[in-house]
Amino acid sequence: MTPPEDNNRPTEDSAALVSIRNLVKHFDITGGWLEQLKLKGGRIHREKTVVRAVNDISIDVREGETVSVVGESGCGKSTLARTVMGLYPPESGAIYYRDQRIDHLAESQLKPFRTRMQMVFQDPYASLNPRMVVGDILKEPIRFHQPTIDARALKDKVATVMGQVGIDPDWQNRYPHEFSGGQRQRISIARALAVDPEFIVADEPIAALDVSIQAQILNLMMDLQEQRGLTYLFISHDLSVVEHISERVAVMYLGALCELASAATLFASPRHPYTRALLSAIPRLGGAFSHTKLSGDVPTPIRLPAGCVFHTRCPHVRERCRHEIPTLITLPDETRVACHGVEENWIKA
Repeated sequence: MTPPEDNNRPTEDSAALVSIRNLVKHFDITGGWLEQLKLKGGRIHREKTVVRAVNDISIDVREGETVSVVGESGCGKSTLARTVMGLYPPESGAIYYRDQRIDHLAESQLKPFRTRMQMVFQDPYASLNPRMVVGDILKEPIRFHQPTIDARALKDKVATVMGQVGIDPDWQNRYPHEFSGGQRQRISIARALAVDPEFIVADEPIAALDVSIQAQILNLMMDLQEQRGLTYLFISHDLSVVEHISERVAVMYLGALCELASAATLFASPRHPYTRALLSAIPRLGGAFSHTKLSGDVPTPIRLPAGCVFHTRCPHVRERCRHEIPTLITLPDETRVACHGVEENWIKA
């Protein structure tokens, strides 16, 4: 089948490995037909309940870098990750891998890209099959993508990736429940590495781990990135982690992209009011602690406010914010921000 005419090809960054263009993902949670019937003005109307999880997101992920996506719980960052990986079909928009559009491909056409793009999930307890020993868990994706591989090469491959993530290859016959949480996440990373990917989406990979183990997993991921030339899309709510691991950071709020900047620029001089509020919540040693407290109503992705999605909580809100959705503008330092106040210069850097 000939793919549809593409007027949205990635042109912003020629070094991009993955390009996300105007991505939209909604979920219909209406339920049965009777649940759609609502009484308004004395008449019965049929209404659908839709969660607008991701709304018009555009991000480039350059080869060899780590782009982190941050925001409050429910902002849509995990939905974005799963949509990029093809686990959810997008409503609209496009996803490119090395300038080739992949979001519209059938599963058989997408299969070659599965070896290049892998995912590490948040919960290492749920992401590993409890009925399979670790060796079989790691062999499964290799056999699927390389059906002609011989037994010796398969065994060597599994031993190699286990060694790279710090798990003894002699433990292949153990079940996942025989490992600690940190070891299980190392096995999840090994499974992703087993097919030699270029791009890994890490969805809150340390959130379910003890604090004492989190640094070990982060350092492992950074070492593997250097050794294998990996590219990461890193999803997290932990800003201190994001500052440590990222080249660039994207900030999301209620499914919208608020700000995209280099990590150094974002943490030194955030532009969007929401980004400033997030960073002000990070505890710091020494000096006065100044936390920006947000007031106002907290909307939901089911009933998004008109205009800027942040205007109900923004301390700088003006009339334009209540009616007009801001577009991403690019500042001289290459920071991209969606804010009327920054655009019209009533919010100073």
